Amino acid sequence: MSAAIDDIITRALAEDAPWGDLTSETFLPAEATASASLVAREPGVLSGAEVFARVFALVDAETTVELLRHDGAAFAAGEALARVAGPARAVLRAERIALNLVQRMSGIATLTARYVAEVEGTSARIVDTRKTTPGLRILERQAVRDGGGRNHRFSLSDAVMAKDNHLAVLAASGVPLGDAIRAARARLGHTVHLEVEVDRLDQVEEVVAAGVDTIMLDNFSPAELREGVALVAGRALVEASGGVNLDTVRAIAEAGVDVISVGALTHSVRALDLGLDVTVG
Repeated sequence: MSAAIDDIITRALAEDAPWGDLTSETFLPAEATASASLVAREPGVLSGAEVFARVFALVDAETTVELLRHDGAAFAAGEALARVAGPARAVLRAERIALNLVQRMSGIATLTARYVAEVEGTSARIVDTRKTTPGLRILERQAVRDGGGRNHRFSLSDAVMAKDNHLAVLAASGVPLGDAIRAARARLGHTVHLEVEVDRLDQVEEVVAAGVDTIMLDNFSPAELREGVALVAGRALVEASGGVNLDTVRAIAEAGVDVISVGALTHSVRALDLGLDVTVG
């Protein structure tokens, strides 16, 4: 388990019980033990199983977690996904944080799997965006992968990606877009990926000819996407963005794009309904 994930969990636990769990420490004997099952209230795809287990371990090393399903596994409603046993106070202190994380991650994985299924048989890959919960990006990107999707750049430091606001500033400065791209390419190291967004077909040739690795076609109709793909003619990867939902994603994929970025995978996903059924002994 990475230090970054441990840091997320530690901060969440500190937020939830900054001076301990007053209720459990007041009502439950210190020697009481508890067992519990993580149970699915609805079908889905699991993500965050190891994170779930790690929460309990960080609260009390005497707590044990048996994972019955692993990340990326589909499950049915009513299915037990994990079993927990240990000191009752520790189990109950860890419960809410463990559930919050595994429910959100599984919600993302489940939604991602639906998008991936919609584009099956095409060459398009479903990818996430930076529209993630602040502080939880590493977990939410894992959840996208568990659902069968792919990851876009992790942060602003990972690639050059000139979007509409960058281009607006550039235009106001009087610098031709093609010249700016060629200058950027000359300054960048050979391993740095360069992507530029366009919102009109008449921009495609200038951007591709200047030497981008990926061109993003933003808010194009499926017909416009097909025309854009034809104009690019294999000289760069083609990413479609904007207006993507479960009703439109198939037509977007069939237009021949390589990548479909979907902000909804993380920015507005519903947490999956999972519960922890506890028995205190």
